[in-house]
Amino acid sequence: LVFHLSRKVTSIVPESCLLILLGLGLGGIVLAVAKKAEYQLEPNMFFLFLLPPIVLDSGYFMPSRLFFDNIGAILTYAVVGTLWNSFTTGTALWGLHRAGLMDPGVEAGLMDFLLFGSLISAVDPVAVLAVFEEVHVNETLFIIVFGESLLNDAVTVVLYKVFNSFVELGPAHIHATDYVKGVASFFLVSLGGTAVGLLFAFLLALITRFTKRVRIIEPLFVFLLAYVAYLAAEMVSLSSILAVTFCGICCKKYVEANISQKSRTTVKYTMKTLASSSETIIFMFLGISAVDTSKWAWDTALVLGTLFFILLFRAVGVVLQTCVLNRFRLIPLDRIDQVVMSYGGLRGAVAFALVILLDRAKVKAKDYFVATTIVVVFFTVIVQGLTIKPLVTWRKVKRSDHHKPTLNEELHEHAFDHILAAGEDIVGHHGYHYWRDNQLLMRKSAYRLRDEIWDVYYKLNIRDAISFVDQGGHVLSAAKLALPSMPSRTSLSEPSVTNLLGRSRDGGCSMGPAAHPVSLCLSLGQYKASYSRHFISPDKQERQDKEIFRQNMKRRLETFKSTKHNVCSSKSKARLKEKGRKKASAPQPP
Repeated sequence: LVFHLSRKVTSIVPESCLLILLGLGLGGIVLAVAKKAEYQLEPNMFFLFLLPPIVLDSGYFMPSRLFFDNIGAILTYAVVGTLWNSFTTGTALWGLHRAGLMDPGVEAGLMDFLLFGSLISAVDPVAVLAVFEEVHVNETLFIIVFGESLLNDAVTVVLYKVFNSFVELGPAHIHATDYVKGVASFFLVSLGGTAVGLLFAFLLALITRFTKRVRIIEPLFVFLLAYVAYLAAEMVSLSSILAVTFCGICCKKYVEANISQKSRTTVKYTMKTLASSSETIIFMFLGISAVDTSKWAWDTALVLGTLFFILLFRAVGVVLQTCVLNRFRLIPLDRIDQVVMSYGGLRGAVAFALVILLDRAKVKAKDYFVATTIVVVFFTVIVQGLTIKPLVTWRKVKRSDHHKPTLNEELHEHAFDHILAAGEDIVGHHGYHYWRDNQLLMRKSAYRLRDEIWDVYYKLNIRDAISFVDQGGHVLSAAKLALPSMPSRTSLSEPSVTNLLGRSRDGGCSMGPAAHPVSLCLSLGQYKASYSRHFISPDKQERQDKEIFRQNMKRRLETFKSTKHNVCSSKSKARLKEKGRKKASAPQPP
């Protein structure tokens, strides 16, 4: 709270940097008082409890259309880029070791350095989110960097497990078939985790279709099935990060259409609260864990070489991959975007948790790898996190446009979606628009109520009803019924009908002497107090809004019918007069 009160501090220092520094301070105080580091970021706690809420929040609120529009670039940077960074960094560090530039205490072979290269190549989505959300780069650049970091984590964990199994076998016991099995397991674990996520997304969408009578447990299903997807993938040794990511991305559209508005609000705020709390705990524990010097050993050549190689090979990899991708992209990535992508490869808690998991009996250089990982995480989060915003400003990178779509934009977007869906039906092609409107996963009422344009129309009717009461209850003329142009949904206020319609002490309504005796109070009085464990009963404000909406729609329909009748009668009279004139002017036969 104190951090966000100062706009000058928040515009310069990312929150993740401050949390790490705060963790360092707290760790130093604990070390000075207790003479030993009491608290550490345990890998099991990180992977089972802290990481799932962050990944679920990232996947669930991921702009799915933007993500799938750039899925080719995201997968290229996440898979090919991670493999490139892992092998080049590990091989270069092994070359430094063979050249005798490292301390003799660093007892590691090629496979050890490849294992370290795989874990140090993990671009952490927690760090990327914490920094890039405060920089506000354009949407395409953000989704590519963030999507890459999210899928890169999964690829890194899979690659880490493959190299870790090779290290446990020992270089002398590795055969050619083991390399083939390693490549096969890489694709099996990645695609299997994705399949688990899609399966649970389907189940979640299908279950929420039948929760109409038990609204109160809808948020529970969302969190429970998403976490079960994570645990199920972890139990069968598949990629749990990919499982919960694709579960969140693919289920949101159907879940949001099926559950109630109150459940959507509950899911949103609970998910954001859990993710924010986990992020805070992770960065603080990173600072606290770095204080314990008994678990790491220092080697200058290894630290400086790692920092140099991860920056160099990421920049080279981004440039080479972008040159290939720009040949197939409608909107190519320019050099400024490539600079930001190269500089935005922030490391975080995933790399630290993976290096802590190493077995010291198998990897003898573990203490050196731990110290190097801590330095890399602190350098990327603090130094690069502090300088990326001035870099974006200096290079004039295109920023994101924060305006919400206008009503006109939403109408055209929905119209184009329906046109494309109709085109797919005509040619018999089952593409994105066909699966988006899958009737199996959404209840029938969702097709009528899912558009936000209906909400806008509802608010307009509520406002007209209020003006109807204010003007004495008289039926408005056709000119007064014309609605003003509403440029954006954000400009629509939500007036409190309860504040405008007074209440008397005995529970009745007092609308003033000029008000028309609209039978709102009689209708509202029919509701009785009730209690249910499965429903949240609507409050009086909501019931009154609905009643005003119903009355106003009825009044509009009557006015429309009377206006149409008058127009038709006047047109028929005009036709009769015209016929009479023609008969009168027609020459009579002799």
